Amino acid sequence: MKYHLVTLGCQMNISDSGRVKSYIEKLGYSFTDNPHEADLLGVIACSVRQKAIDKVYNLIAVWNRQKKDRPLTTFLTGCILPDDREKFLKTFDMVFDMRDLTKFAEMLSEKIHEGTYYPKLSREEQAYQMDYFWKLEGRQPDKFEAFVPIQNGCDKFCTYCAVPYTRGREVSRSSSEIVEEVKCLVNAGFKSITLLGQNVNSYGLDKKGKELTFAQLLDLIGRYGDESGKEFFVYFTSPHPRDMTDDVLETVAKYRCLGKWIHIPIQSGDNEVLQRMNRKYDIDRYRSVINSIRRILPTATIFTDIIVGFTGETLEEFSNTRKAMMEFKYNMAFIAMYSPRPGAKSSEWVDDIPKDEKSRRYAVLSEDLKAVSSQYTAQMVGKDFRILVNGHDRLEGYLSGLTEGKIAVRFKSQNENLIGSFVNVKITKSSDFSAEGEMIN
Repeated sequence: MKYHLVTLGCQMNISDSGRVKSYIEKLGYSFTDNPHEADLLGVIACSVRQKAIDKVYNLIAVWNRQKKDRPLTTFLTGCILPDDREKFLKTFDMVFDMRDLTKFAEMLSEKIHEGTYYPKLSREEQAYQMDYFWKLEGRQPDKFEAFVPIQNGCDKFCTYCAVPYTRGREVSRSSSEIVEEVKCLVNAGFKSITLLGQNVNSYGLDKKGKELTFAQLLDLIGRYGDESGKEFFVYFTSPHPRDMTDDVLETVAKYRCLGKWIHIPIQSGDNEVLQRMNRKYDIDRYRSVINSIRRILPTATIFTDIIVGFTGETLEEFSNTRKAMMEFKYNMAFIAMYSPRPGAKSSEWVDDIPKDEKSRRYAVLSEDLKAVSSQYTAQMVGKDFRILVNGHDRLEGYLSGLTEGKIAVRFKSQNENLIGSFVNVKITKSSDFSAEGEMIN
């Protein structure tokens, strides 16, 4: 028996997919890249973007046509809004919450439509279910990069966001389990480990007095890194600007294994838009966080997330986002055009920015990003960087990798044995978001 799994969305979904794969294979299935060979077809969905949901509709339409030619079973799980869930119950054989993965064998044997009723769970009930899920064996996406979930859900309720409705309230994982998983991954040879959560710096707040703070968790991992004598980097994503404190940054500065890379979403550079988004901070507060990063971690790169064309965003408000881009000089920004998500508060408002105007703002801000990012990569020229090699570059005869700050670098080499290891590279030239260099012995 074979199964095929499609994973959409963020790193958290990628992390969850590792546990799904391990669980399914314990039931006797083997993975195939070819959906036409599979007896079991599944999707880990993402309701955060309409484009991802559209992909699910396209996939299930194709799979259901294949049922005319051979017997197969389909399932859907992941981040799914209630409205989307009700629609997909009519097309998939099984639809269930990720927390119910341990019931999958029972669902599969009965081929029942699971998930028709999703009761509101208390935080304690959610924590109980997540503890079972996190104890399942996880599989990582490759042999040297790993994702470790430390938290699930979100308490922030940004007006544009679906996560509180798809993953529930914030629930923190046991710190002892997190540290043990990091140790196991390092001992297995993983070189890059990312701690995952919707708001990682609020880790432990749901278990105040019973669990570590986020800074204390990082300190434990950092101390292990020093004691292990092994070379690896630990990152985290994503922190919320309102909750970012200096003790987290100071802990990152203290330990070699804690990567000097901070992903700190801004979403908008305008205070009025931030208020409509319910982000609970203003630009002055955000600026103070950036200033702390620059002061405590002077070598750190800074990535961000930005939404353009949010409901009611005026040209002046968009201009303030452009000003923020120029002021904070991000190394990378993941820019998204706003689309309403059913269930999120902003879906009740008129989506009043035309698609063409959203596309224009996206293009303008992307050019601004190139301008500020290229300033950093140009300064890399002539300097040596430690690179984690992650694969072949698009340019034949070259390998590529990432610096500690996750800047892409390529260098001439055809030695595939270097993939998954660290090398030293002297940078010889740069482009907007990446650089090129020569390997140093």
